[in-house]
Amino acid sequence: QVQLVESGGGLVQAGGSLRLSCAAAGRSFRSYAVGWWRQAPGKEREFVAAFSRSGSTYYADSVKGRFTISTDSAKRMIYLQMNTLKPEDTAVYYCAADLSTVRVGDADYWGQGTRVTVSA
Repeated sequence: QVQLVESGGGLVQAGGSLRLSCAAAGRSFRSYAVGWWRQAPGKEREFVAAFSRSGSTYYADSVKGRFTISTDSAKRMIYLQMNTLKPEDTAVYYCAADLSTVRVGDADYWGQGTRVTVSA
């Protein structure tokens, strides 16, 4: 059974940092695109960052320059380093994996989410 399990969420003050991790169990996602989405209270899920099959990285404009996505060589661990956090980054963050792209929201695999709360 394939699972994506996120961890690392929590409460942090504005300006602080968090590192989210996503562990892929059941298979390697070496040939997959992987990434992160988030859903804030009362809002739709939105794209945050992606690591494509070819190794390119993509970021939402709102996090560019503050967040960094990375993986290990086998894509069994997917990370999201979040710096200079803002209250508007408060959301549940989801890890995703897909054979094509994770930038359109219909990824094949999703984690259960980890909550990030940024206080002002």
